[in-house]
Amino acid sequence: MDETEYNVKYSNLRILKSIQEYLKNDGTSATAVYPINVPDDLLYQVLKLHGAEKADKLIHYIFKIGLNVWSEKIFSEVFGSQKSLEDFIEIVKRKTKEQP
Repeated sequence: MDETEYNVKYSNLRILKSIQEYLKNDGTSATAVYPINVPDDLLYQVLKLHGAEKADKLIHYIFKIGLNVWSEKIFSEVFGSQKSLEDFIEIVKRKTKEQP
């Protein structure tokens, strides 16, 4: 594996790890990015029926579902299998030990 391929896989591994941590901690993060585009009527109706807190939880729930789907796609495209991921992690461990 050349250095460019290694760097791409390593970056994707870090993305997957951060998503895993985010989902494990129930979506708590110090970083927030705004605005989020949502269907107007969806937001309006949820706010009207259930209030702002429920609307916020719904938006976060939708985001988490999308994050799950996206991370599965990254995993499939970059690693393809659990074995391939585990092999790459071993390469990362070896490279880390080699660095002073």
